[in-house]
Amino acid sequence: MMIPTIAIKRGAIEIIDQRALPGEYRIVAMRSVAELCDAITTLAIRGAPALGVAAAFGLLLAVEERWGADGEYFFDEDGERAASFAGRAGMDEIRAVLDGARDSIAATRPTAVNLFWALGRMAACYQARYESAEDLLRALHREAVSIHREDRAMSRRLGENGASLLKDRDSVLTHCNAGGLATSGFGTALGVVYAAVESGKRICVYAGETRPLLQGARLTAWECIQRKIPVTVITDGMAAHVMSNGLVSCVIVGADRIAANGDTANKIGTLNLAIIAKRYGVPFYVAAPSSTIDFSIRSGAGIAIEERSADEVKRFAGMPVAPEQAQAMNPAFDVTPAELISAIITEHGVHYPPFNGVWSASAGGSA
Repeated sequence: MMIPTIAIKRGAIEIIDQRALPGEYRIVAMRSVAELCDAITTLAIRGAPALGVAAAFGLLLAVEERWGADGEYFFDEDGERAASFAGRAGMDEIRAVLDGARDSIAATRPTAVNLFWALGRMAACYQARYESAEDLLRALHREAVSIHREDRAMSRRLGENGASLLKDRDSVLTHCNAGGLATSGFGTALGVVYAAVESGKRICVYAGETRPLLQGARLTAWECIQRKIPVTVITDGMAAHVMSNGLVSCVIVGADRIAANGDTANKIGTLNLAIIAKRYGVPFYVAAPSSTIDFSIRSGAGIAIEERSADEVKRFAGMPVAPEQAQAMNPAFDVTPAELISAIITEHGVHYPPFNGVWSASAGGSA
């Protein structure tokens, strides 16, 4: 089962509004780059792989917004007939609009490298030489659709690779949401669970709630229920308790950026889990597509960490949960050192430490 996290349909980007889950399943359509940027910033769409797809589709949206008109559109993922672009603008003007959209989207969230990876692919595409504006836009459309389809395929292969690490009746602790909602529909950390279940293994999930926005409680638990996978929500402070009592077979988390040495940035609280897992001998796995590996950064010290509004910590559902006068920190991510990671699962296989040399070649990157 693929979750329809994101698609481009008849000139608009459609997403599942993750802010509304689990109470309401709501599809929203975005028709401007500003709407997309707001959706990314407010976490209506989130998860590193999904943000890469959103960025790619966002450049198509920039063209729709600038030159489209009521009742017509230029791009549709399903290949329906779209309006001709001939005569509407020259290639220099198109590239200028795309450059502006790329800058706006790049400014939304700094940590997830997939967003920048996708924007880089799209920029290389539209900056190439073409005979006409129509040719440029056809190539841009193909590249965006390819990024979407590749992400689905990578997640599926990643899940199948990781499923080999799980045994029948294993219990998996995960953090935040790294399922279909965080990708183009299948998932990374949860994709490993899904693939194992599809192969006939009986797996149960412990979902860390993931303060302050409860992506584990709201989103991971929702996904597991859709797939009829047993799920138990725990508060973040219960992780040591469940691991010390032998309730967890392994920890599997996703990633927003992985440095060349294997240091991994993921949702805040991931480092806590890695330290606890090390103490109690629980395998700690990271699951992410190779597009999440940033070989330009040698270690986690070079990963930019997004700092979000203090109100996310001090308020919940509009209600204050801390004194107004109190200060609050809200880093969205932390960095887990490679030495705490048992293996990193990608679409290319299961990679064990040390994460260099063969790791770089097998993941398709260069150190």
